[in-house]
Amino acid sequence: MTDDDVLGEFRAAEALLEGHFILSSGLRSPRYLQCARVLMDPARGSRLATALAVRIPAEIRDRIAAVVSPAMGGVIAGHEMARALGVPAMFLERPEGVFELRRGFRLDPGTPVLMMEDVVTTGLSSREAIAAIARAGGETVAAAALVDRSNGTADLGVPFFPLIRLDVPTYAADSLPPELAAIPAIKPGSRAA
Repeated sequence: MTDDDVLGEFRAAEALLEGHFILSSGLRSPRYLQCARVLMDPARGSRLATALAVRIPAEIRDRIAAVVSPAMGGVIAGHEMARALGVPAMFLERPEGVFELRRGFRLDPGTPVLMMEDVVTTGLSSREAIAAIARAGGETVAAAALVDRSNGTADLGVPFFPLIRLDVPTYAADSLPPELAAIPAIKPGSRAA
């Protein structure tokens, strides 16, 4: 699947949005990828996860025994990736503001894990998820995401495999270009800024 194919999937799902968006990181952006929309079609989600799974080198892919993803955005992406890899899927929640495994999910000590996200912008949620996996006894051998929109700056501390890299400018709320400042901001994500 080429980058154009991936973007075609997002456009077909009306998931590539234009406007003024407040990202989970608090940064602002003129474009937003609403992964929930692209993943609402199970066949599309399966295609995207399968395309991403084959991009992970075999020596890493063959070690993965579980996929763990942060709720909310990563749940479906993680489930589809686990299906593509043929391993269990689990997700992390923040009932008290810190990621943790709940609902009876557990990792045996040393379980090799792929941490799966929908979108990585700053990498903060991904690093928090990787820390939670370690606290639960797992070993994150790699991270993956449908979209890397970090402009190449996200360092997750493990090999990182995005399906597509989308370089979209981001701005601090007090440093908006005039054309973006003139548009009301909306927060489409799941995490408070």
